This record gives sequence, structure tokens and C-alpha cells, in this order.
Amino acid sequence: MFNALVVEKDDEGKTHAAVAQLEDGQLPDGDVTVAVEFSTVNYKDGLCIGPGGGLVRNYPHVPGIDFAGTVEASDDARYKPGDKVVLTGWRVGEAHWGGYSQKARVKSDWLVPLPDGLTSRQAMAVGTAGFTAMLAVMALEDHGLKPANGPVLVTGAAGGVGSVATAILANLGYEVTAVTGRPETADYLKSLGASQIVAREELNEPIKRPLESENWAGCVDAVGGAMLARVLGQMKYGASVAAVGLAGGAGLPATVVPFLLRGVNLLGIDSVMQPYENRLRAWQRIAKDLPMDKLEAMVQPATLSDLPKLGADILQGKVKGRVVVDVNA
Repeated sequence: MFNALVVEKDDEGKTHAAVAQLEDGQLPDGDVTVAVEFSTVNYKDGLCIGPGGGLVRNYPHVPGIDFAGTVEASDDARYKPGDKVVLTGWRVGEAHWGGYSQKARVKSDWLVPLPDGLTSRQAMAVGTAGFTAMLAVMALEDHGLKPANGPVLVTGAAGGVGSVATAILANLGYEVTAVTGRPETADYLKSLGASQIVAREELNEPIKRPLESENWAGCVDAVGGAMLARVLGQMKYGASVAAVGLAGGAGLPATVVPFLLRGVNLLGIDSVMQPYENRLRAWQRIAKDLPMDKLEAMVQPATLSDLPKLGADILQGKVKGRVVVDVNA
């Protein structure tokens, strides 16, 4: 028997989440069984736990869109009992039972070996949000971004993706300008390495001209919508924006002018179905380039029993930084 947060749907269509005991035979199909040690709380997790059910199609369901732990049993020669592994993406926690459980069974292709230098807890302090942030930084650098090019903008900087992106970029020597709608997070963002804080309202004003001053050598955008449209007109010639979020909406009220006249690149970052080589590269870069002392400053601990409230809190924008769930506490 093992503990898991199980979401059920009643006859009236309402969902209810509670910690329950399960048996190994209830786990879904997969090649590898993992003794889960840590997971995290992400926006998608809030949707899966919440009253509307969000992204979940089949019940009962175990949320948790990422996890790190130790292989318990494996039908794949690449993974042996005792190996440390990490998983993000592949709709785990949405279409497939996820990390809010002391055990998980998944396809071996979804896993990545935990890099040397990272513990399971640290990997989940990074989590899907931090993994996505590293993918964004890698994409910007693959398109020519260097510290000498000038300041880099991070929108939604107080959230999970934005926090880790700020810390990674600052640690790599970039001058980071952090955008936030929460003035009380300014000291927190400066502790991560941001050199300047910009209020969200400054970039949410209506676009008056398709091109403005060339301010940014690169951007990690975790907001989207009108803010992304405004930022595109402020990018330097040939600069890139790595867009990772839709919190500001899926629409893009922009023109083609920044793309045609300034050669701006809009890079879409999807963390769900990344090729194995890219996932492995990202986790290795995280182990090398993310300062763990700053990572610890982002973390708040949680247990399985805390998750129903935390799921609601993250949907209301009340969660700052990273929440690490110790599923065995």
C-alpha cells in the first residue's frame, strides 16, 4: 500500500481531492515503476485539483505533472532498480497518473537520468517550471544571445518559470530586467539576480507604435497576450523572444512590423514533448548553471495533505517561487 492524492468526481460533476491509500495493482501501465520522492505544484496541477477538473478526462486521477525519485522496477535495460530519475512533460498528471503519489508507473521513454550534482529535492525545486525556463534560455542562446548583447527581459518574473529564468540568466552574467505585477516581490527578484524591476503596468499599456526604442537583447516571456505584443516592438534588431506562457491570453494583438523590420524571432517553448536529447541537455545545464543557493530561496515545502489548498492558491496567483512536495512526509 502507498499514499497518493486522489481526485474523484461525484455524480454532480464536482471533483474532490483527498489523500488515499492505493495498491500497486491500481497503477497505470508502464515500463518503469518509480518510488517517488518529490514533486511540485504548478498551474496545471491547480487546474487538475480544482473544482472544475480542468485538464483531467478520466477519474479517479492522481495529479502532479512532474516528479523525481528512484527506480523500483524496470522492464527497460536503460533503467535499473536504484537509478535516480526525473520526469517532466508527456501529460503526466493530466492524462496519466502523476507525481502526487509515493509510487508512479510510466513509460521509460518519458524519464531522464537525474544528472550528477542534483538531488531529487533539488530537481523538483527546479521542476517543470525551471526545466521550461532552461529550455527558454537555451533557445535564446542557440539564436545568438550573449551577455555582451545587452539587457534581457523576463516577464512574469515572480512566478515559477520567471524566477528560475531570472536566476539562470543572472548566474550566466546577463543583465536581467524583471517584470512583475507584485511590487512586494522586488527584493525577492533582486536576490535572484535581477538588476532592475519593472511594474507590469508599464508593459500593459496599449500599443501606440509597432516599433519602440530597442531596449532588450532577449526576452523570456511567461505571460503572453498584450504584454508580449508590446515587448516585440521593444526588441533589438535580430533579438529573440522565448515565449513560454499564456497567462495573459492566447491572442497576440501585434503586427508583423517587428518581424519584418527588426528581424525579431518569436520562439515557442513547449516543455511537454521535448526530444530525449533536448531534455537531457536541459537537465545537465540546470545542474551546471543554476545556482542552488538562489534556488533554495525560491522553495517552500509541502506535503500531500497540503495540496488541495495549494492547488487553489496557485490558481489565484498566491504562490511565489517554487513549492516542493515531499510525498513521503
